Amino acid sequence: MTAPATTPITASPALAALYVYGITPAGVRTPRSPGVDGAPVRLLTGSGLCAAVSDAPVRIRPRRRDLLAHQAVLDELAAQGPLLPMRFAVLSPRPDTLLSQLRADAAHLSRQLDDVRGCVELNVKGTVVPGHFADLVRRDEKLRNLALRTRRRPDYEANVRLGEALAHGVRREARRAARDVLEHLTPLAVRTVRGTTDDEQVLSASFLVRSADEQPFRQAVDARARECGGRLALSVTGPLPCYSFVDPSPSPTGR
Repeated sequence: MTAPATTPITASPALAALYVYGITPAGVRTPRSPGVDGAPVRLLTGSGLCAAVSDAPVRIRPRRRDLLAHQAVLDELAAQGPLLPMRFAVLSPRPDTLLSQLRADAAHLSRQLDDVRGCVELNVKGTVVPGHFADLVRRDEKLRNLALRTRRRPDYEANVRLGEALAHGVRREARRAARDVLEHLTPLAVRTVRGTTDDEQVLSASFLVRSADEQPFRQAVDARARECGGRLALSVTGPLPCYSFVDPSPSPTGR
């Protein structure tokens, strides 16, 4: 399978390229939702697995309607059981290539389907809450002394130093809260994958959660949000197909 693309792709009609949505155990119903570019979705079955595909359009762009179509197909598949979702714009050159891949990787893919069976992905993000300076200054002696010196002898450079120190302190507190959130949530999930962070978004993590545990997990996020609300703003996205917990390419066959 070809890796997801971030720029428009041109597919050669002569190769009968396929757009791949995801892989499931054999026996699922064909999704009724139209696929990308309105193409009908069909199933290729082999080695006890199904690949949901449609004809690849000549050009693939991340247009909203095509992104929604991709998601609608995945939603139908996920409603039937375990699913290894592909990200937008994954292609296979021909049906025989894809079937050969399913045969070569059947054991690996089947294990992954077992791993995500009965699970959903929930993504938790945490962003810095600006402005809790008074509480921070009360608890941090260095900041408190710097604020007193600046108040006594205010000038531009002193104000800049104080502002930078406060901003650094706020981010430090937010990162500390993010670590605490991870420590509390990780035991509630089957697996956890950390995402990229920066100075503002200091927490990004995807959690593989059993469907039966989704509500308790959300309640735990709410509890942590109340605990660290002055330092870290938490949000939960999902349930999502288990994108972060899929490795569809253990071997180079057909790639």
